[in-house]
Amino acid sequence: MNFVAFRMLTGDRAKYFGIIFGITFAAMLITQQASIFVGLMTRTFGFITDTTQPDIWVMDAKVQFIDDIKPMQDTTLLRIRGVEGIQWAMPLYKGLIKARLENGTFQSCNVIGVDDATLIGGPAEMVEGSLADLRISEGVIVDEVGARSRLARRPTDEAGRPIEGAAPVPLKVGDTLELNDRRAVVVGICRVSRTFQSQPVVYTTYSRATQFAPRERKLLSFILVKAEPGQDIDQLCQRIKSETGLDALKSWDFSVRTYSYFMKYTGIPINFGISVALGFFVGTAVAGQTFYNFTLDNLRHFGALKAMGASNWMLLRMIILQALIVGVIGYGLGVGIASTFGIISRNSELAFRLLPQTLVITGCAIVIICILASLLSIIKVIRLEPAIVFKA
Repeated sequence: MNFVAFRMLTGDRAKYFGIIFGITFAAMLITQQASIFVGLMTRTFGFITDTTQPDIWVMDAKVQFIDDIKPMQDTTLLRIRGVEGIQWAMPLYKGLIKARLENGTFQSCNVIGVDDATLIGGPAEMVEGSLADLRISEGVIVDEVGARSRLARRPTDEAGRPIEGAAPVPLKVGDTLELNDRRAVVVGICRVSRTFQSQPVVYTTYSRATQFAPRERKLLSFILVKAEPGQDIDQLCQRIKSETGLDALKSWDFSVRTYSYFMKYTGIPINFGISVALGFFVGTAVAGQTFYNFTLDNLRHFGALKAMGASNWMLLRMIILQALIVGVIGYGLGVGIASTFGIISRNSELAFRLLPQTLVITGCAIVIICILASLLSIIKVIRLEPAIVFKA
């Protein structure tokens, strides 16, 4: 009977491919939009995951996410270092500073200032140069995406005018730029996670970053803390909070706070949720309508099987098998198309991150679509009278 069910399914090629198309479209759209959403949310706390050395981030109690900077006084660092159970505590500056390029244009950059002595908080992966080169006078390290895109130099002619159609020249080691009217020399190129706003990332030392930054009474953005071996990190966080009045979060907890802010206060979840729901309902409608028409066209075959003694349960298994076949094929094609799209766009501005959980969610959605698509067909076949075979 399984072979009969398969032959019935593939007998009308147009309807067969129509059902697969509906399920493929749903699987592709759900997987793609969910992966873009995950990638976008991952970018909101990418800087936290890139900074792997500290166990705890200490900040002002009113900070809501990583870019919500509430500067602290430099003396706060000494108070943190006095808390029991801390192996080391290092300052970190993070702020938006405008860079002036050689052609006179301006570009906002995420400037990160790391501890002068230890360079803790610096980029983990260097493409050119080394982290120690930050100790060179006026030295900065630029991320590779920013160096070849927004900070790239525009070729000019002898008169200094931009050459139309000429490809930008990526920023390289030895080039200079101005940060808040102060000269900076590129001493290295690093690879970091892309930021939510996609601004170039510039690393330098903490003391130099405070010189680049506009003058304020408070400039200390965060304090990076490493716990002593064997120290309970949760208890240390509570100790820091009670003794200093500041907020102390583990790296993952700070990441959760960051993406929770974007989930709660932006329209991103709603927009992507509508896209996923659209894929689900369109897939259900197309697959359901086509599958129901397929069943109507094959009522005589189902009636003949009933007349020959086939039970409702046997016919039900045939419909389930048919739905399972098109569901597996459609799921595989949809996920494959979405994955190919992610591979093609992996070096672009588009955020795409495909997780195993996304595949499971898509699989569950396809199962529901197949159940809904076959439900009307199941009801029609169960109520079918075998006498339909003998009707003219």
